[in-house]
Amino acid sequence: MQAIRSILVIVEANRTDDLALKRAKLIAGVAQSHLHLLVCDRKEDHAARLETLAGELQGEGYSVSTEQFWQDNLQQTIASVQQAEGCGLVIKQHVPDNPLKKALLTPDDWKILRHCPVPVLMVKSERPWTGGAVLAAVDVGNHDSEHRTLHASIINHGFDIARLAHGELHVLTAHPSPMLSAADPTFQLKDSIEARYRQQCQAFQQEYAIADDRLHIEEGPADVLIPYVAQQLGAVVTVIGTVARSGLSGALIGNTAEVVLDNLESDVLVLKPDAIMAQLEDLVAQR
Repeated sequence: MQAIRSILVIVEANRTDDLALKRAKLIAGVAQSHLHLLVCDRKEDHAARLETLAGELQGEGYSVSTEQFWQDNLQQTIASVQQAEGCGLVIKQHVPDNPLKKALLTPDDWKILRHCPVPVLMVKSERPWTGGAVLAAVDVGNHDSEHRTLHASIINHGFDIARLAHGELHVLTAHPSPMLSAADPTFQLKDSIEARYRQQCQAFQQEYAIADDRLHIEEGPADVLIPYVAQQLGAVVTVIGTVARSGLSGALIGNTAEVVLDNLESDVLVLKPDAIMAQLEDLVAQR
């Protein structure tokens, strides 16, 4: 994260708490990143507010630019500005939809995670990051190169955040339940499954000095375990990733990230593989 030259900060038009801006200042203060403040609104004029925010930030020593823009919908607006400004990270305060609306329509924040070509930090909590636990969730059961690259990115970002916040990095990987009918005897017993997964974690454990007590290998579905372990640790940030499949799904995020976004109490950083980001960049450029 220290290589991020510019951060796109979504300023909510009708909110005054500016949680996203607080996180952006924390990261920019260490990474020396430029902050581009964006209000996504086509109706009211927010120039005065943006000017005030910019003046305050410049007075604190930050490099700042501002913009009010709207294009078709929220996710397209954010993706277009991100591409135009060359921002390497998008930070937005998470706004959960009510359950009835979510049952009928895809939430805007889910769409942003699907379509944004760069990592997205969804801010959910006012809790300071300093001294807190950072949870990186990986799926070491998948061995293809795309997953391995994504795992490395998740742990690297988690390590950077833990170092930035003077916190402690924890890593979680979920494994399936034993099946006596499994063709591979390894997956017939819980102990042998856990041993296999622990072996898959040894390389990054050594690289990032992750002790065994900070490696959590748990049985069950990831979308249940990630919020549970994050709550047990009191995590301030959870880092997760997604690998899309082929065809149309290549532009879509897996639903685990979407489900845990609403269930987590921590801030959430969502990453995608480089190939998917490149594909999304092409889609944004075509509009």
